[in-house]
Amino acid sequence: MSKNTIRKDKTCLNCNHVVNNRFCGNCGQENIDTRKSFFHLFVHFFEDLTHYENAFWRTIKNLIFRPASLTKEYLSGKRMSYLAPVRLYIFISFVTFFLITVLPNDTNKDNDLVKINNSHKKEKNDTIYKEQEKIVALEKKGVISKKESDSIQKFIIEAKKKNDDEGFIHFGKQYKNVHELDSVQKFCKPSEKINSFKFWIERKIQLVNDKMTGKEIEEKFVESFIHNLPKALFVYMPFFAFILWVFQNKKRWYYFDHGIFTLHYFSFLLLVSLVLKIESYIFSFINQYPFFNILDHIISIIAILYMLYYFFPAHHRFYQEKRWVSILKGIVMFFINFFIIGFILVCFALYTFINLQ
Repeated sequence: MSKNTIRKDKTCLNCNHVVNNRFCGNCGQENIDTRKSFFHLFVHFFEDLTHYENAFWRTIKNLIFRPASLTKEYLSGKRMSYLAPVRLYIFISFVTFFLITVLPNDTNKDNDLVKINNSHKKEKNDTIYKEQEKIVALEKKGVISKKESDSIQKFIIEAKKKNDDEGFIHFGKQYKNVHELDSVQKFCKPSEKINSFKFWIERKIQLVNDKMTGKEIEEKFVESFIHNLPKALFVYMPFFAFILWVFQNKKRWYYFDHGIFTLHYFSFLLLVSLVLKIESYIFSFINQYPFFNILDHIISIIAILYMLYYFFPAHHRFYQEKRWVSILKGIVMFFINFFIIGFILVCFALYTFINLQ
């Protein structure tokens, strides 16, 4: 029940009918004071988004601990006691991807890896410079000829370039820049020209390599990929529901029913991912202690195993098939969906890279 003050005026602000109780009998609007502070505005927004008072926590509890119960309740007509499936998915999806973007990863660990990689690269370059000095000294002493010296020097220079370019993306032959690639494609013999699709890919890659370092490419790609991941999931969900439709009785179940099951299942996956992200962020401050580091890994493993397990009881309880039939269908659908989501993620990864510049 809302705690807002009821208006003394009994005329409904929405439809002008007389309001005998708290809610208008004609349109259902609550007859409360409309002038609110910013705090009340914020609280009202949150309550409206999540139906916070009772439905939100009841929905979350059932979503996590009672697989398929929300779907069964919703389709049976009990819809006011829980958040609507679409609203639930949008809310959890927004919070999850917002926090994934905002909360930092283990930056100390990332910085340590960067320092190690740079240290290894410096050691390699120092070794290469020493080898070059030895070759020059041998040439001056007459131990090796000028031709042999040039040949070895060329090999060393190529090794150094390869070491400096470590972390960059290459597809086929390596070029200094995009202008060299364009020149080679324009002036080489027709038989040596790269086909249009491969040239388009190589040019995109070269443009990225010209503008960013290997580390910058990696960071930008991860950032863009995470940004586009909600789109990939949104595209994938209708396919997931379609696979369910294919494997179930068409007379008993409508595509709509599979869609509601899908929304609840993906809401669960995102919610657990959200909990794992928050847990990982909290433990990042204390994981220098062995006990908490081990506890962090145990919690993550249990959560991931539960995410894998969750589908099977949910599928069995909702579709009410024999357990072995439900498990067998679940395994087959798992592999089918694995290839579908893999294909979609590859497509979005390519889309992410194309728009990296």
